[in-house]
Amino acid sequence: MFDIDKICIVGGDMRQLYLGRLFAADGKFVTYHGLEKLPEAQPDFASLKTAAARCDTIVLPAPLSVNGKKLNAPFSDEEIPLDGELAETLKGKRVFCGRASVLETVFGENDMKVYDLLAREDYAVLNAVPTAEGAIAAAVYGSDKTIHGSRCLVAGFGRIGKALAPRLDALGAEVTVSTRKAADTARAESMGFRAVNTADIAVSGCYDYIFNTIPAMIFNYETLRRIACDAFVVDLASKPGGVDLEAC
Repeated sequence: MFDIDKICIVGGDMRQLYLGRLFAADGKFVTYHGLEKLPEAQPDFASLKTAAARCDTIVLPAPLSVNGKKLNAPFSDEEIPLDGELAETLKGKRVFCGRASVLETVFGENDMKVYDLLAREDYAVLNAVPTAEGAIAAAVYGSDKTIHGSRCLVAGFGRIGKALAPRLDALGAEVTVSTRKAADTARAESMGFRAVNTADIAVSGCYDYIFNTIPAMIFNYETLRRIACDAFVVDLASKPGGVDLEAC
């Protein structure tokens, strides 16, 4: 273990603000950068370089980036490119982030200790819960149908699929889960869900709601034409996703 005394939280979303509050409540010094649009997250230093020099720990977003070129910072007044200047700023620091492989790809060898939050199984499992709740919220507010009595397809039975399917079931939906592994098929059926092979989604029926968690182009025009008669589609997969938006 190690001591964390001074933390610079850079970019990200509201979760970064809540994290900063927890650190501050624990008596740590916390400063922010790339969150200027949030009144509670005003930076103590003029530049990220100065802030990083004063702190032993840097907390970057999870996920780190949405395009591999700039930091994920929706509440920032400026773009923060993933470039040599940022690499030099992080040199020698303890860095926490999500999808650290992006840093390794862009920065190469660098004297920094990187901890990938998304590589932790406990984090990933618990993170699936708000993702599932958010997906249901999007479906409720975005559609004029009720979840109760609807036909729902959950494509993929990983962490998010396992969190989402039982919550849809609890709301009274008829839930179908797509799987690739025999063990996942057995698990889904043992939980009371209808299970189909992911390769057979296009011939599995017609749905009112489709929730995709598979980061591959599963839902192309032909598949959507067959199963999404009048469906509300929620794509939860990592970029570039698994749904042909133009076809939708």
